[in-house]
Order: sequence, then structure tokens, then C-alpha cells
Amino acid sequence: MVSKNEISNKKLLGIAGLGWMFDAMDVGMLSFIIAALKVDWDLTVGQMGWIGSINSIGMAVGAFLFGLLADRIGRKHVFIITLLLFSLGSGASAFTTSFSIFLILRFLIGMGLGGELPVASTLVSESVPTEKRGRIVVLLESFWAFGWLIAAIISYFVIPHFGWQIALLISVIPAFYALYLRLHLPDSDRFVTIQKKERPTIIQSITAVWSKKYTRTTLMLWILWFCVVFSYYGMFLWLPSVMVMKGFSMIKSFEYVLIMTLAQLPGYFTAAWLIEKVGRKFVLVVYLIGTALSAYLFGTAGTLSLLIISGILLSFFNLGAWGALYAYTPEQYPTKIRGTGTGMATSFGRAGGILGPLLVPYLVEQNISFTIIFTIFCISVLIGAASVLFLGKETRNVELQ
Repeated sequence: MVSKNEISNKKLLGIAGLGWMFDAMDVGMLSFIIAALKVDWDLTVGQMGWIGSINSIGMAVGAFLFGLLADRIGRKHVFIITLLLFSLGSGASAFTTSFSIFLILRFLIGMGLGGELPVASTLVSESVPTEKRGRIVVLLESFWAFGWLIAAIISYFVIPHFGWQIALLISVIPAFYALYLRLHLPDSDRFVTIQKKERPTIIQSITAVWSKKYTRTTLMLWILWFCVVFSYYGMFLWLPSVMVMKGFSMIKSFEYVLIMTLAQLPGYFTAAWLIEKVGRKFVLVVYLIGTALSAYLFGTAGTLSLLIISGILLSFFNLGAWGALYAYTPEQYPTKIRGTGTGMATSFGRAGGILGPLLVPYLVEQNISFTIIFTIFCISVLIGAASVLFLGKETRNVELQ
């Protein structure tokens, strides 16, 4: 017989996961839209890079701002605000014909995305049993793969025939349904039990994150987040375009990336199973090393078969690591500053998301080979793995404060 708590956990996972999935649809579709806009708007490689980077600038601002707000007004309210911002911005961007207006809207969309993801993982972490916490948060993150998969399918069948505007309009419709569901979502009991007068001010929260007690933890998380986000957005936002640059047609490139995207699901599910068996640190370190090796193989691939195989491995390991990262981060801080600590780490990481998409076109224009470009991402991921290995603490089965 299924208990009420299990039903509640599944409901929370489903509601939070839907929003996460639609976020992923937008980010995933953006990589395909960038390739389409290059043709429609005759964009330079530098302009293409700015689309991805302005999105990450918005995510950095959103993660910082909404992380602070989550510790003041609650996880649920921030959840709703961020999804509404993302949905309206995404819908409006389908109607713009100006590159500058498109960038402004991508900034607003990025704010919604950047704020929602750390707050969602914080809410779920605080609402589920200790022994299931890591697994459920990784499963929450697995909705990202479904979103990317849907984005790849829509991009493959819609963009070449009906245009990127229709694809954007399709992606925004279901988000309003998730918004409706969230109106009925309870806030975290842990947050609710903290009286308003006991909640730290914004300045106190920021100061506490870098207090002596949490300096090592915060340093580890900031290095980890920067390295992971830098490599992820540098590689994955450019996958369709890299395939086109390697000589494949846009439709063929979308098809190959769709195949690679399917590998994200087993990456998440294996990480979800392992994270409660062997711990967060083990999963993060092993999956990040797997990501680094796969990135190097993708950059050096000389044949189509090796390109697809390395791309599949890259998706498998990288997204498994992402799942563990979102499970691991909220566990580092007490409830009073959990939203702030998670949001600030995520926000700093988004700086990597700004640099990654800009670095690729710059190096391409300098005639730097993809081998060297992906080697840079390989090294970045290894630095992130080292930060967890030497500075991180294991949080499996540790009760949240």
C-alpha cells in the first residue's frame, strides 16, 4: 500500500519536474534555434555566441536574486514568479525580428531559468525523507533530459519546415499548465517553521555563506559550479552548430544530436541509483571524469561513428553529474541560508556559462581546432572533479539542519 508521504513526494516531484522539463525544452531548443537564426538573420559566429551568453548572464542574475528571495518569502512563491517570467519571455521572443530585442528577452528568460532551478532543488531537498533525498533530486534533474529530448524532436520536425518561431510558441504553452499546478504546491515545512523574525536579512545571509564555518564548502561549490557550467554551455549549446561546421546538413545535425540526447536518461537514472548506494562525492567525481574523457574524444573524433559514440558518452556522464550536483549543493547549508547558498553558487557558475559560449566562436575565428577547444573543456571538468575530491564532504544520509 502506498503511503500519503509517498504520494506527496511523487506529486512534488511531478509538479517540480514539469517546470524543470519546460526549462530544459527552452535551453535545449535554443541550441537548435541559434543554428537556424544564423541562416535566417545571417548572424556572425560572434553574434551566435552572444545569444548563449546573454542567456547565462540572465541566469546568473536570476540565481543570485531569487536565491536570496527564497530565504525571505519562501520557495513556493519564487517558484511561481520564475516560471511566469520564463514563460512570458519565451512566448514574446517568438514574435521579435530584432536581434537586440531577442537578446533582451533571452536575458529575462535566463533570469527565470536561473532562479527556478536552484530553488526547485532546494524545495525538493527540504520536503523528502533523508534516505531518499539524493535519489529524488537526481530524478527531478532527469526531467531535464526529457525536456532536451522534446526540444530535439520539435527542432527536428518543426524548425526546418515551419520555422523557429513556431517551435518557441509550442514550447511555451505547456509551461502555463505547470504554473497552474504550482499554485496548489505547499511550501517547504522546514522554511515555514522558521519565524519571520528569525529569518536572516539579505546581508546576513550573504555574509553567512562566506563565514568561517562555510568558507571551504562555498569555495568548493563555486569552483565546481563554474567548471561544470562553463564546459556544459560551451559544449552543448554548440553541438548542432559544431556538427554543421563539420560538414553535416542542419537536418542531419539535429538528427545526430537527438541520438546523443537520448543518452542523458540512462545517465540520470544510473546516477540516481548510485547516489544513495555509494554517495554524492563518488558519483560526482566518477561522472565528471567520464565527462572529461568523452569531451576529449568528441573533440578529436575523425569519423561519424566516433563522433556519435563520444557524443553519447558525453551526454551520459555530463547529465548524470548534473543530477548529483543539484542533489549535493542544497545539502551544504542550513535551512536559513540554503536558498542563498545554493543560489550564489549557481550564480557564480553561470559566469562560466557566459564565457563558454563566447569562447567557442572566438577560438573558431582564430582557426583553433575543435580538438584544442574540447581539450579546454576537458581540463575544466577535471578541475571541478578535483575540487569535490579534495574539498568536498560526503552528505549521504546526513539530516538537513
